[in-house]
Order: sequence, then C-alpha cells, then structure tokens
Amino acid sequence: MNLSQVSKLTEDQARKLFERVRWPDGPVCPHCGSVEALKLKGKTVRPGLYKCQGCKGQFTATVNTILEDSHLPIRTWLMAFAILCSSKKGVSALQLQRQLGLGSYRSAWHMAHRIRHAMSREPLAGLLGQSGGTVEVDEFYAGATKVRKGSPKGKRGRGTKRPAVVALVERGGRVRARQIERVDAETLKTAIREYVDRSASIHTDELGSYKGIGKEFDGGHHFVTHSADEFARDGVTTNSVESYFALLRRGLTGSFHHVSKKHLGRYCDEFSFRWDYRKATDSERTVEAIKAGEGKRLMYRDPIRK
Repeated sequence: MNLSQVSKLTEDQARKLFERVRWPDGPVCPHCGSVEALKLKGKTVRPGLYKCQGCKGQFTATVNTILEDSHLPIRTWLMAFAILCSSKKGVSALQLQRQLGLGSYRSAWHMAHRIRHAMSREPLAGLLGQSGGTVEVDEFYAGATKVRKGSPKGKRGRGTKRPAVVALVERGGRVRARQIERVDAETLKTAIREYVDRSASIHTDELGSYKGIGKEFDGGHHFVTHSADEFARDGVTTNSVESYFALLRRGLTGSFHHVSKKHLGRYCDEFSFRWDYRKATDSERTVEAIKAGEGKRLMYRDPIRK
C-alpha cells in the first residue's frame, strides 16, 4: 500500500481496503467485540455502516481508531499514512496540506499529529535487549544549533533551556525515545529500567549520570570516551543510537524547522516507528501504522491545550 497505489483508489475502494487491514477476518463490533455483524444497505444509509447482531449498535471501520469522527475521506487518510511512513526525515504539515489538497493548515497539522499518535508505543510493549542483547543509550538536545545574529549566545549542553530527548536503541532492533525534563542520573536510569530487559548489556558515552547502572543488568555497563576521540572499542559503541539522532535532528531542523517542547514526544514516536520498521517496505510500514491506530484517539483540543 504505497502512495502511488492509494492515489488510484476510489473512496469506496479505499474504505474496503481500510476494512481489510483492520478486520482481516471480517467485521468486529467495537462496542461489544461480537463478530456477528450485518452490513446495512440502502439509499439513505451511509457507506460502510454495519449493525452488530449482538448489542444492536451501529458502527463503521473508523470507530475506535485514529480516524474516528474525521470529516476527511478515508482515501485522503490512507495517502497521509503512506506519505508519513515513507518520508525518512519527516514531512511538514504545510507540505502535507499541499500534497493532499487540504483546505486548511489546521486540518493537515491535526491529521499529522493523529498519525504520530497512532505510531506511539507502550513503554513495556516488549523490553529492549532481551536474551542478553545490547542496548545503546544517549541523550540529545532538540532545537536550533545556530545562534541568530544579534541574539545572546545560548548555553550548550546541560545548561541549555532546549528540550532533551533520551533514546535507547536495541542494536539491530528497535528504539524507544522520549522527551525528558532533566538530563540527570535519576531520569536517565529510570528510562533504562523502564525500557530495557535485565539480561541486556548497556552501552553509553562517558557521561557520569550513567555510572552505577551496570549493577542492575546482567551484561553490565560499558562506555566509550568521546572526549578522547574514542568511538568504538571491542564492540562497545553508541553508533546506532547516534544514527537515530542523526535522522531525528535532520527532521527537526530540515523538515519541521521548529518543534515546540509540548509536541516533541509525538515527533519522537514518528521517527521511532519508522526506525522499528526500517527493514520493511513502504507498503508494509503503512499497513502496520494503520493497524497501530486502533484504540487510539487524539482530539484537536488535546494537542492545543495549554
């Protein structure tokens, strides 16, 4: 299901495709879970409407998904999923608006954030580094790296006011990244304990905040000293997590230009999802993103709430 294929579909074909992705074994009532459903027909019945034979409730394939209550065509949604899933460094809401011919920037912005919300992962949905794997951990300060002419020189590193992100990359596997308030020992170690299996080996740079975490993991804690130009030693390296940050950095500065601290977490979810499915085709990645949108909602008032 790539962009070229989706763009050739009619709205009716797009709806049937979405139904097959969500219900590979047939319709399931989102209200009671019954598989006994009857498709309603008639001139006055809206397309894709079903009636549950169990609870007698009516539903469509978009109910209880990220698409629920959207006034945009399902075909437009599928195209948006295909675009975000195939754009390695992300795509701005303004570009999404132009490509899909949406009537307003607000619609494109909300749609993009809903898709990013669909891409989010539960913290304990499969710990990283199981069976003695290696997990690389690093932190990154998001935001512009250049100082504007005439503005005071900003602080760098732990003194900056720019939002920080911690990322944990399973070597050869998945990534989990999230925004953090402080780059200190308590915050970083809490993230490691939350996402990493106890049998794993932890690889980091020489930051002192990681000191002592190796006692809690069977593989111990190993680090490279970047300040001494050491980037790899006997298999100890943070190159994988730095590759993830390289993509995130290029997306934040090149595609989005500015990302507020309030929404940074969803952008991390988007880049993490594409990283997890980097070996899949664009079509396969798009299907997985659509499946991940089940049971998730993001109302417009949620991301704009102060």
